[in-house]
Amino acid sequence: MQLRLPDLGWAPRAALLTALLPLLANCGPARNEFAPACPGRVILGDAADLDIYRQGSSPGAAYDLTDLVLHGRIVGMQGTCKEGDKKSQLAVTVSVGIELTRGPAMPGRETEVLVFVAVTDGDTILDKRTTAMRAVFPSNIDRVTLTPGEVSMVLPVTASKSGAAYTIVAGFQRTADQFTRGHR
Repeated sequence: MQLRLPDLGWAPRAALLTALLPLLANCGPARNEFAPACPGRVILGDAADLDIYRQGSSPGAAYDLTDLVLHGRIVGMQGTCKEGDKKSQLAVTVSVGIELTRGPAMPGRETEVLVFVAVTDGDTILDKRTTAMRAVFPSNIDRVTLTPGEVSMVLPVTASKSGAAYTIVAGFQRTADQFTRGHR
């Protein structure tokens, strides 16, 4: 035997729906309100790859694969943005993924590289953060992928200049020695 609830008609349903509508009205964004425009993301071509060679090779001489200590490459960048604490701010969070390959000339199984995240407005750097990333290569593993964590930045925005006017840039930070020795 099946039990059926009595059909009360449309009037009680309409009354219940009318009572719930004000509660549902506050569930989404306000009228004509959209997510803020986020900056574009770019991995700098010249800074996307890093090759470190064994010291002792003469400067300017051609490098051999056996001199390679470490090869690194930026493999991705993710980010989010939301309104800042003030209406004139945009809070941006970025994380960068890198892949490191241990070369035959690497002594030991640990290394550290520097990765930067910067925000630009045209050719002007507004903010730059550098993060040291430490990698430990387990036994029999010569390639690791790392994400250093999130970098948070606050950008100024106005009614005429949204977050889309900025660019987030990432790459490997070179040391002075890496520039003078001609490391890529």
